[in-house]
Amino acid sequence: MSTTTSDPAEDPADPAAGEAPQSGGPDEVRDRAERRSAVRTIARVAPYLWPQGEAWVKRRVVAALIALVLAKLVAVGTPFFYKAAVDALGGEASGPAWFLALGAVGLTVAYGMARLLNVGFQQLRDVVFTRVGQRALRRLALETFAHIHRLSLRYHITRRTGGLSRIIERGVKGVDFLLRFLLFSIGPLILELALVAAVLFFLFDVWYLATIVVTITLYVWFTFRVTEWRVRIRREMNRQDTDANQKAIDSLLNFETVKYFNNEDWEAARYDNAMRQYETAAIKTNYTLGFLNFGQAFLITTGLVVVMVMAAYGVQRGDMTVGDFVMVNAYMIQITTPLNFLGTVYREIRQSLVDMGEMFDLLEQPPDVRDAPDARPLAVSGGEVVLDRVAFGYDPARPILKGVSLRVGPGETVAIVGPSGSGKSTIGRLLFRFYDVTGGALRIDGQDLREVTLESLHAAIGVVPQDTVLFNDSIYYNIAYGRPEASREEVEQAARAARIHDFIMTLPEGYDTQVGERGLKLSGGEKQRVGIARTILKNPPILLLDEATSALDTQTEQSIQDSLRAMGRGRTVITIAHRLSTVVDADRIVVLEDGEIVEEGTHDALLVRDGRYAAMWQRQRVQAAQEE
Repeated sequence: MSTTTSDPAEDPADPAAGEAPQSGGPDEVRDRAERRSAVRTIARVAPYLWPQGEAWVKRRVVAALIALVLAKLVAVGTPFFYKAAVDALGGEASGPAWFLALGAVGLTVAYGMARLLNVGFQQLRDVVFTRVGQRALRRLALETFAHIHRLSLRYHITRRTGGLSRIIERGVKGVDFLLRFLLFSIGPLILELALVAAVLFFLFDVWYLATIVVTITLYVWFTFRVTEWRVRIRREMNRQDTDANQKAIDSLLNFETVKYFNNEDWEAARYDNAMRQYETAAIKTNYTLGFLNFGQAFLITTGLVVVMVMAAYGVQRGDMTVGDFVMVNAYMIQITTPLNFLGTVYREIRQSLVDMGEMFDLLEQPPDVRDAPDARPLAVSGGEVVLDRVAFGYDPARPILKGVSLRVGPGETVAIVGPSGSGKSTIGRLLFRFYDVTGGALRIDGQDLREVTLESLHAAIGVVPQDTVLFNDSIYYNIAYGRPEASREEVEQAARAARIHDFIMTLPEGYDTQVGERGLKLSGGEKQRVGIARTILKNPPILLLDEATSALDTQTEQSIQDSLRAMGRGRTVITIAHRLSTVVDADRIVVLEDGEIVEEGTHDALLVRDGRYAAMWQRQRVQAAQEE
């Protein structure tokens, strides 16, 4: 009989996003916090198992519980057939006449049928419940995924993608583990222990019950205490696992940068250092697992020997039959088998509660920017954009925009230029409402952006960023992303307008060509044209060009400019630019410096004024001449 507690080698959870505990004090505080979180987590999961208005879910839960109880009743009754068969073979058979009529062979067959019936009820329980569990997983995963997209840009730029994806992955796995093991391991184990204890008490005497109770109590106490110790060691291992995972994802996402600086060995060394620390912690967990396994085996074996010795004396005295001896042994094996996994189940349930707690913490993270309770859809009539004394700072102690006032008329093209850090791109982020202004107001056709729905606002603005990021899918998918319900003809028209259709048709797979992760299989100009086509397909009344060509070479930039000008006809266009040659045709150019507008006018008028803009223009012309 094995008494080894398994320790799954699957991705370990990260119960604490902070540092590993250093002393008993922080551990106790952490444990109390985790217990409070566990209660909240169970309360959050319960509605998924017993949802209002979905009777089919409740029926399946009840049916699964009935199958579970029947399986345990059959499991507890199975050793009776074993005992009767042994007694029949030894000539000591006793019991009802119908029972004795089965004979040793019949009783053996009945024993086998009972075991099969036990497995059948367990499988029926799983089959009935699996739809409930998968529904809960899907809804929780969807809720988390959708919520992450609702969170503000401020949240996302402060979190690592690797760590965030780990939280979601572990949280969903935690729900799956909790549903299965809390309902189908801990609950059934308690029920089976109670039934077996009752059988031994009524069929034999109180000493059998007392021995089992003491053995199980010591076993549970020892398992929980050692497991708590192991969980604290695992925290460090899990923290190192998360750190290594984040380093790996960060490095792979920046594959090109790693190559540019010939830093493959450096990245490998960073990753190996994180994995070395993970290895050290993992070795400790394996050592403690050996201690846990031996301690469990000692306690279970001691209890088993004591009970079997008592039964052997009973047989020698004539108070018990050999069948009774065999039945006691069968019951001890039956209750110790699930106990073998108690340490793992307890730790994983505890861990799952922590992982789910992190996921629910994420779900409770409020977006910095959200719809007002009375928000209404944005109604765009002309597309006028007005900044009314707009003030903003990512950090309250460091203001970026200092009372900027600007009007962009319907159908007008206005360029915003200025040195790095002047606040140009911040205006674009405020217009798309990644952030809310901290002072003043930003309006479209007289409507304060804080009073309209985010969905309608985002639908009204098309953005062509400096670096168009593409999905690792086909060119068709990436263009159609601008309006997923568009027909193929509309997608191709948008590609023609962006002057990329002819290029696509020269590719062996045409529109079905895969662009690679982040569009790495396309050149910068090709990616930009795909992004322009995507925005054309969206057909927004307001267009925001955020350094749309600054990452391109001059020749590519000039060809892209033609597409951008064509796209801007009939739309309100705000161009944020560093390269002044791209904005000379703008209706108006606004010079931003240190968060304030210092000049405003047409290209020619600003040159005549011989101020900040003229100085910037002259500098860039000299630089261009030097490059040539």
